[in-house]
Amino acid sequence: MDKTSYTIFKTFFKVGTLLLGGGYVILPLLTNELVDKRKWITSEELCEYFAISTSLPGVIAANISVFVGNKLLGLKGSIAAVVGLILPAFLAIVLLATILSEIVAKAFVQNIFWGVGIGVILLLYLAVKEMWKKAIVDKFSWIVYIVSLLLALSGKIPLALIVIAALCTGIIHQIVSDRYFSTRENEDEVKI
Repeated sequence: MDKTSYTIFKTFFKVGTLLLGGGYVILPLLTNELVDKRKWITSEELCEYFAISTSLPGVIAANISVFVGNKLLGLKGSIAAVVGLILPAFLAIVLLATILSEIVAKAFVQNIFWGVGIGVILLLYLAVKEMWKKAIVDKFSWIVYIVSLLLALSGKIPLALIVIAALCTGIIHQIVSDRYFSTRENEDEVKI
């Protein structure tokens, strides 16, 4: 499909218009738009971008849009994706700021927010389900998951430190695995 700055902007503008509830909700929306409909990236790439984006400072959705835009069209793609993603929220804030205090007090608006909250919970469930399939794939990932979960549930260690520790553990594991397998391949070549 066409990967121009305009189509990237338009796609992320559509996602930004539908995005309610923060960065975790973006995964099902982006899967639908970028993986299923446009086939610009794979599901695995999207999960990797999501994992990296949650580890970086800033808005998760904006971080993901930078990675995807960069993959599609470099710097121009990143700019188009970020602007497309944040423009709907910016316009909504500008347009609604003057009447927001009056609208929020109405009972039917409170009911709408309740319904949106239920929808956000569903989208969070779908994001966790999608990430689970790609993240917990072997014994090592199970161990990191269980240790991270226990540390998080203890409440004694800040969640940011747990994420950083899990990230560093994964990097070290990958480096060690790469060295081990490259050494074994060299030994196999010598035997032949």
